[in-house]
Amino acid sequence: MRPAVIGTAFKPPCPSSPITSQPHHIVPPSPTLRALVSDEWPTYRALRLAALRDAPDAFGSTLAAEQERLPEQWRERLAKAHTSGADLPLVAVVQDQAVGLLWAKVDADDARVVHLYQMWVAPEARGQGLGKALLAHAIAWARSVGARCVQLGVTSGDTPAARLYASAGFHAVGPELALREGSALRSRDMRLVLGDGAGCPTSEA
Repeated sequence: MRPAVIGTAFKPPCPSSPITSQPHHIVPPSPTLRALVSDEWPTYRALRLAALRDAPDAFGSTLAAEQERLPEQWRERLAKAHTSGADLPLVAVVQDQAVGLLWAKVDADDARVVHLYQMWVAPEARGQGLGKALLAHAIAWARSVGARCVQLGVTSGDTPAARLYASAGFHAVGPELALREGSALRSRDMRLVLGDGAGCPTSEA
């Protein structure tokens, strides 16, 4: 499989015909959502570092920490995900450009819970519903593996990410905590209950 590349090619093409009095409606190309495979670790690495560079206040990790990882570590992370049955490293691809990332993972101690991490859409691809599509795909996968709830962490505040999660049915649970050690930013968990939520943790805000 040819790895997708990271870039800024996700732009509607300009019409080749002269402009007329009739409006020219351009339909954005449909994204492909799929799991990354182990030999696509350069694509995964590029997406992850781009996310941390673009939105450092949205993640618990840092660009400096992730840049220190060796190629073998990136490769091993994806290889383990490919065989674990408990991971979904999801990529969004538009016109051969990798423009979105979301990692879903079954909780190691409680298979009824799926966690979402590393959610990011490239700036040039925003406003097209890619974040919503990634989220819906991950939630569908969580249902398929028998999860009873989906949980994620988000930086506190009225942010686009928090609004996206709330629109999908997530609600805040538990106390606010420091985003990372030494950071003044706060974060909190949000949870989506699936079905009747039987067996889902019951902690509330």
